[in-house]
Amino acid sequence: MRKIIILIFVTLLFGCSEKKSNFDFDRPEWHTKKVLPAQYENFERGKTYLPIYSHIYHIEDKQNYLLAVTVSIRNISQTDTVYVLMGDYYNTEGDKIQNYVPYPVFVMPMETIEIVIPEKDNPGGSGANFVFEWAAENMKNAPLFEAIMISTYGQQGLSFTSRGVRIYE
Repeated sequence: MRKIIILIFVTLLFGCSEKKSNFDFDRPEWHTKKVLPAQYENFERGKTYLPIYSHIYHIEDKQNYLLAVTVSIRNISQTDTVYVLMGDYYNTEGDKIQNYVPYPVFVMPMETIEIVIPEKDNPGGSGANFVFEWAAENMKNAPLFEAIMISTYGQQGLSFTSRGVRIYE
């Protein structure tokens, strides 16, 4: 009887955990990049759509292969700073899951910042995507948004990329 009570206690203790975001909004490298609206308010703005895949299907549509995702936000200008103002993450159905850019940040010339979505974080599905809003003084060099999806299982590995597309509204 005592063993059963201990087993129940341990199960309750370790089995009940609050779901937390896998993205650490307080990462030092992002916190030091926080900017005020006055720094970019007179700049031109743009939006970029970036397709990502939390999983892809294999064998049949009932089985899926989970993927880790690295979102790479690259400032390809050699002279101008880019400001990332918003980064909303959507699932396959088009529902907004989370804002991964909780405050505007700057990206220096030729700098890259990243968002990582772990393999086991699968709410996005096969049609997941991001929409980023950004500002730049010089629109000749819009930022580059890429996603790298990867997974390894046993001796099998899978990786591929996708690239953002500018949204004109």
